[in-house]
Amino acid sequence: MSSSLPLSGRAALVTGATGGLGVELARRLAADGAAVVVNHHDDRSAGAAADLVARIEADGCEALALQADVGEEDAVAAMVERAVARFGPVTLLINNAATAVAESHAWHEWEVAEWDAVTRTNVTAGFIVARALRASLAEDGGSIVNVSSIRAITGKPGNLPYTASKAAQIGFTRALARELGPLGVRVNALLVGAILTAAEARYGSREETDAEVLAAQALKRRGLPADVAGAVAFLCRGEAAFITGQTLAVDGGWVLD
Repeated sequence: MSSSLPLSGRAALVTGATGGLGVELARRLAADGAAVVVNHHDDRSAGAAADLVARIEADGCEALALQADVGEEDAVAAMVERAVARFGPVTLLINNAATAVAESHAWHEWEVAEWDAVTRTNVTAGFIVARALRASLAEDGGSIVNVSSIRAITGKPGNLPYTASKAAQIGFTRALARELGPLGVRVNALLVGAILTAAEARYGSREETDAEVLAAQALKRRGLPADVAGAVAFLCRGEAAFITGQTLAVDGGWVLD
């Protein structure tokens, strides 16, 4: 791996790295020179994690697959210990792991258990992982990127737990930026729009989704995982060294206010 790459000598942890966005995020950070910890949730995603590591290594980069439910403190502590043992301080954290309930319900029809499960993965897990990495992040000007959603701004109805959790990530980002700024650690968030991934099929036909999305966007093309990965890579690089506590919309101009 060339030492001239922008993230050479850094190690990155991408949570939920086997999902549609996570794969591209991990590959882009590796391509920029980072050694990448590929986090996956359970045995069902172990094969996908191994495949991703193999793809990254085939490109001449370093990666390590580690299983952990990021909502569980002990599992995260064990993952971080193994990651640091392999790569040294992990100074880049991408809080990408997320869950949602595909069905659309009126706000009062959600079960508390569903609300708690979504919040645990989408909000609490980010806190758990960031806290576990506190010492690593502070060693060399660390960067945290929290992957939120434009739902936090649009307030689109029908999936209140998910929308509320994504809004909570913005407050988490701003407050944590204040907390970690004195340590030289930056914290930013992305407001991600409608990105074309396989998981989108749960919401209806491709034609219907394309029509709805393109009508809302200023740019008349679908967003791709690579668009999000480019923004994440920028926020991890030296060019963004004076940017913290911010939310960057990667949405093709859906949210313009």
